Amino acid sequence: MQMKSFVLIAVLAACGGKPTPREPSGPADPPGPVTDTRTEFEKRLDTACKALEPRIVECTVADAKAAHAAGTLSKAQLDDLTRPAILEKLADEWEDKCDRRDRSSRQLRVFEVCFKEEQECGPLLDCLEYVDNPNPGQ
Repeated sequence: MQMKSFVLIAVLAACGGKPTPREPSGPADPPGPVTDTRTEFEKRLDTACKALEPRIVECTVADAKAAHAAGTLSKAQLDDLTRPAILEKLADEWEDKCDRRDRSSRQLRVFEVCFKEEQECGPLLDCLEYVDNPNPGQ
């Protein structure tokens, strides 16, 4: 029994005296949930742009394949235009073009309607011409 007490005392002594209080490394309260501060318009615009992005990329690939099939684009050119890095850059460019805060509610509505109504690439791209020009072809 005495030996156990001695070992316990030795262990406690080896661990040092009273623990020193640690300095807080950050705020005392944990941060709360992140609040989305975007307006309803900005949320809808972000949603519309993100929804259209993969379809725009798919349509670009389809156009490149059609051009290759028509003989106006070589296999090497097709392979180059459909590389993942190129498609990613295209997606980034679409996002930059689409998701601008100076968009009007009319433009936002065009994005939403085109996405919902047009399933084929040709009509989708024709529909999107109305974003920046309410009277395309004029």
